[in-house]
Amino acid sequence: MGRAVSRLWWGTLAVALLALGCGLLAQAVGTTPPAPPLPDAAATVGVAAPQQPAAPLPGSTPVRLAIPSLGITSSLLHLGLNPDRTLAVPAPGPTYNQAAWYTGSPTPGQVGPAVIVGHVDSAAQGPSVFYRLGALQPGAEVDVTRADGTVAVFGVDRLAVYPKAAFPTATVYGDTSDPELRLITCGGRFDQVSGAYVSNTVVYAHLVTSRT
Repeated sequence: MGRAVSRLWWGTLAVALLALGCGLLAQAVGTTPPAPPLPDAAATVGVAAPQQPAAPLPGSTPVRLAIPSLGITSSLLHLGLNPDRTLAVPAPGPTYNQAAWYTGSPTPGQVGPAVIVGHVDSAAQGPSVFYRLGALQPGAEVDVTRADGTVAVFGVDRLAVYPKAAFPTATVYGDTSDPELRLITCGGRFDQVSGAYVSNTVVYAHLVTSRT
Protein backbone atom coordinates (compact mmCIF):
# COMPACT_ATOMS: atom_id res chain seq x y z
CA MET A 1 0.00 0.00 0.00
CA GLY A 2 2.78 2.43 0.87
CA ARG A 3 4.44 1.99 -2.52
CA ALA A 4 1.21 2.74 -4.38
CA VAL A 5 0.56 5.89 -2.39
CA SER A 6 4.12 7.10 -3.00
CA ARG A 7 3.90 6.50 -6.74
CA LEU A 8 0.61 8.37 -7.05
CA TRP A 9 2.05 11.26 -5.07
CA TRP A 10 4.95 11.85 -7.45
CA GLY A 11 2.70 11.19 -10.43
CA THR A 12 0.47 14.09 -9.52
CA LEU A 13 3.50 16.36 -9.41
CA ALA A 14 4.89 15.00 -12.64
CA VAL A 15 1.81 15.90 -14.66
CA ALA A 16 2.08 19.54 -13.69
CA LEU A 17 5.67 19.84 -14.82
CA LEU A 18 5.16 17.96 -18.07
CA ALA A 19 2.45 20.43 -19.00
CA LEU A 20 4.72 23.36 -18.17
CA GLY A 21 7.89 22.13 -19.84
CA CYS A 22 6.30 21.21 -23.14
CA GLY A 23 4.39 24.46 -23.35
CA LEU A 24 7.21 26.88 -22.67
CA LEU A 25 9.62 25.27 -25.10
CA ALA A 26 7.24 24.60 -27.97
CA GLN A 27 5.45 27.90 -28.25
CA ALA A 28 6.89 29.00 -31.60
CA VAL A 29 6.42 25.68 -33.38
CA GLY A 30 2.67 25.21 -33.29
CA THR A 31 2.76 21.71 -34.76
CA THR A 32 1.46 18.41 -33.42
CA PRO A 33 2.73 14.84 -33.64
CA PRO A 34 1.25 12.85 -36.56
CA ALA A 35 -1.39 11.06 -34.49
CA PRO A 36 -5.19 11.00 -34.72
CA PRO A 37 -6.01 12.31 -31.22
CA LEU A 38 -9.09 14.13 -30.02
CA PRO A 39 -7.19 17.04 -28.51
CA ASP A 40 -9.78 18.34 -26.07
CA ALA A 41 -11.15 15.07 -24.75
CA ALA A 42 -9.66 11.78 -23.62
CA ALA A 43 -9.14 9.38 -26.50
CA THR A 44 -7.62 5.94 -26.88
CA VAL A 45 -5.93 5.25 -30.21
CA GLY A 46 -6.04 1.52 -30.89
CA VAL A 47 -5.68 -1.41 -28.51
CA ALA A 48 -3.46 -4.43 -29.11
CA ALA A 49 -4.63 -7.99 -28.46
CA PRO A 50 -3.69 -9.10 -24.92
CA GLN A 51 -0.36 -10.90 -24.59
CA GLN A 52 1.14 -12.89 -21.77
CA PRO A 53 3.63 -10.67 -19.93
CA ALA A 54 7.21 -11.87 -19.54
CA ALA A 55 8.75 -12.63 -16.16
CA PRO A 56 10.18 -9.60 -14.37
CA LEU A 57 13.85 -8.72 -14.67
CA PRO A 58 16.17 -7.73 -11.82
CA GLY A 59 16.80 -4.03 -11.43
CA SER A 60 19.28 -2.39 -13.80
CA THR A 61 19.34 1.25 -14.85
CA PRO A 62 18.30 1.97 -18.45
CA VAL A 63 20.83 3.55 -20.81
CA ARG A 64 19.16 3.63 -24.23
CA LEU A 65 15.72 3.67 -25.82
CA ALA A 66 14.81 2.49 -29.33
CA ILE A 67 11.45 2.41 -31.12
CA PRO A 68 12.27 0.65 -34.42
CA SER A 69 8.95 1.31 -36.17
CA LEU A 70 9.37 5.07 -35.74
CA GLY A 71 13.13 5.23 -36.25
CA ILE A 72 13.60 6.64 -32.74
CA THR A 73 16.79 6.06 -30.79
CA SER A 74 17.98 7.99 -27.77
CA SER A 75 20.41 7.61 -24.94
CA LEU A 76 18.57 8.05 -21.67
CA LEU A 77 19.04 10.76 -19.12
CA HIS A 78 18.38 9.83 -15.50
CA LEU A 79 16.28 12.54 -13.91
CA GLY A 80 14.65 12.78 -10.50
CA LEU A 81 12.80 15.62 -8.82
CA ASN A 82 13.41 19.34 -8.89
CA PRO A 83 13.89 21.24 -5.61
CA ASP A 84 10.14 22.01 -5.60
CA ARG A 85 9.43 18.24 -5.78
CA THR A 86 8.22 18.33 -9.38
CA LEU A 87 9.50 15.82 -11.92
CA ALA A 88 12.56 17.03 -13.80
CA VAL A 89 12.45 16.96 -17.61
CA PRO A 90 15.30 17.49 -20.11
CA ALA A 91 16.39 21.11 -19.88
CA PRO A 92 17.20 23.43 -22.80
CA GLY A 93 20.68 22.76 -24.10
CA PRO A 94 22.61 19.85 -25.60
CA THR A 95 20.52 17.12 -23.92
CA TYR A 96 17.09 18.64 -24.58
CA ASN A 97 16.28 16.16 -27.37
CA GLN A 98 17.12 13.07 -25.32
CA ALA A 99 14.51 10.98 -23.56
CA ALA A 100 14.71 10.65 -19.78
CA TRP A 101 13.94 7.86 -17.33
CA TYR A 102 12.44 8.99 -14.03
CA THR A 103 14.71 7.55 -11.34
CA GLY A 104 11.87 7.23 -8.84
CA SER A 105 10.07 4.69 -11.04
CA PRO A 106 11.03 1.01 -11.48
CA THR A 107 13.87 0.25 -13.87
CA PRO A 108 12.43 -1.05 -17.16
CA GLY A 109 11.71 -4.75 -16.75
CA GLN A 110 11.00 -4.61 -13.03
CA VAL A 111 7.46 -4.98 -11.74
CA GLY A 112 5.58 -1.70 -12.01
CA PRO A 113 5.38 1.15 -14.53
CA ALA A 114 8.80 2.40 -15.62
CA VAL A 115 8.40 5.99 -16.79
CA ILE A 116 10.26 7.58 -19.71
CA VAL A 117 9.48 11.13 -20.80
CA GLY A 118 10.58 13.25 -23.75
CA HIS A 119 9.76 16.51 -25.43
CA VAL A 120 7.67 16.71 -28.58
CA ASP A 121 9.39 19.77 -30.07
CA SER A 122 10.92 23.12 -29.24
CA ALA A 123 10.76 26.65 -30.56
CA ALA A 124 14.50 26.72 -31.17
CA GLN A 125 15.09 23.27 -32.69
CA GLY A 126 11.78 22.01 -34.05
CA PRO A 127 10.84 18.31 -33.67
CA SER A 128 12.28 16.57 -30.63
CA VAL A 129 12.74 12.94 -29.61
CA PHE A 130 9.05 12.11 -29.15
CA TYR A 131 7.69 14.19 -32.02
CA ARG A 132 6.35 11.06 -33.75
CA LEU A 133 5.25 9.22 -30.61
CA GLY A 134 1.60 9.81 -31.48
CA ALA A 135 2.03 7.62 -34.57
CA LEU A 136 3.08 4.54 -32.57
CA GLN A 137 0.81 1.58 -33.26
CA PRO A 138 -0.42 -1.07 -30.80
CA GLY A 139 1.74 -4.16 -31.09
CA ALA A 140 4.86 -2.15 -31.92
CA GLU A 141 8.13 -2.89 -30.12
CA VAL A 142 9.93 -0.60 -27.70
CA ASP A 143 13.46 -1.64 -26.71
CA VAL A 144 15.19 -0.39 -23.58
CA THR A 145 18.87 -1.29 -23.21
CA ARG A 146 19.95 -1.61 -19.59
CA ALA A 147 23.29 -1.20 -17.85
CA ASP A 148 23.59 -4.96 -17.29
CA GLY A 149 23.62 -5.53 -21.06
CA THR A 150 20.07 -6.87 -21.34
CA VAL A 151 17.47 -5.32 -23.62
CA ALA A 152 13.99 -5.18 -22.16
CA VAL A 153 11.53 -5.58 -25.04
CA PHE A 154 8.10 -4.08 -24.55
CA GLY A 155 4.99 -4.52 -26.68
CA VAL A 156 2.73 -1.50 -27.06
CA ASP A 157 -0.75 -2.14 -25.67
CA ARG A 158 -2.37 1.18 -26.45
CA LEU A 159 -1.84 4.86 -26.93
CA ALA A 160 -4.02 7.45 -25.25
CA VAL A 161 -4.34 11.22 -25.42
CA TYR A 162 -5.55 13.02 -22.30
CA PRO A 163 -6.35 16.68 -21.72
CA LYS A 164 -3.91 18.01 -19.15
CA ALA A 165 -6.76 19.34 -17.05
CA ALA A 166 -8.14 15.81 -16.63
CA PHE A 167 -4.99 13.69 -16.61
CA PRO A 168 -5.73 10.23 -15.08
CA THR A 169 -2.85 10.09 -12.62
CA ALA A 170 -3.79 6.76 -11.05
CA THR A 171 -4.16 5.06 -14.45
CA VAL A 172 -0.82 6.27 -15.77
CA TYR A 173 1.38 6.13 -12.68
CA GLY A 174 -0.33 3.62 -10.39
CA ASP A 175 1.22 0.31 -9.38
CA THR A 176 0.92 -2.68 -11.71
CA SER A 177 1.36 -6.38 -11.06
CA ASP A 178 3.62 -6.92 -14.09
CA PRO A 179 6.56 -5.09 -15.70
CA GLU A 180 5.16 -2.20 -17.73
CA LEU A 181 6.36 0.93 -19.47
CA ARG A 182 4.94 4.42 -19.91
CA LEU A 183 6.19 6.81 -22.59
CA ILE A 184 4.90 10.34 -22.09
CA THR A 185 5.05 13.56 -24.09
CA CYS A 186 2.86 16.52 -24.96
CA GLY A 187 0.31 16.18 -27.75
CA GLY A 188 -3.03 17.15 -29.12
CA ARG A 189 -3.83 20.68 -30.21
CA PHE A 190 -1.30 23.47 -29.78
CA ASP A 191 -2.87 26.52 -28.15
CA GLN A 192 -1.27 29.62 -29.62
CA VAL A 193 -2.71 31.81 -26.87
CA SER A 194 -1.24 29.90 -23.93
CA GLY A 195 1.82 28.71 -25.86
CA ALA A 196 1.25 25.10 -24.81
CA TYR A 197 -0.14 21.79 -26.00
CA VAL A 198 -3.50 21.07 -24.41
CA SER A 199 -2.98 17.33 -23.96
CA ASN A 200 -0.49 14.61 -23.07
CA THR A 201 0.19 11.56 -25.21
CA VAL A 202 0.76 8.39 -23.19
CA VAL A 203 1.95 5.03 -24.53
CA TYR A 204 1.18 1.97 -22.43
CA ALA A 205 3.36 -1.10 -22.97
CA HIS A 206 4.26 -4.33 -21.17
CA LEU A 207 7.37 -6.51 -21.08
CA VAL A 208 7.20 -9.29 -23.67
CA THR A 209 10.77 -10.64 -23.59
CA SER A 210 14.41 -9.72 -23.00
CA ARG A 211 17.58 -10.38 -24.91
CA THR A 212 21.30 -9.87 -24.54
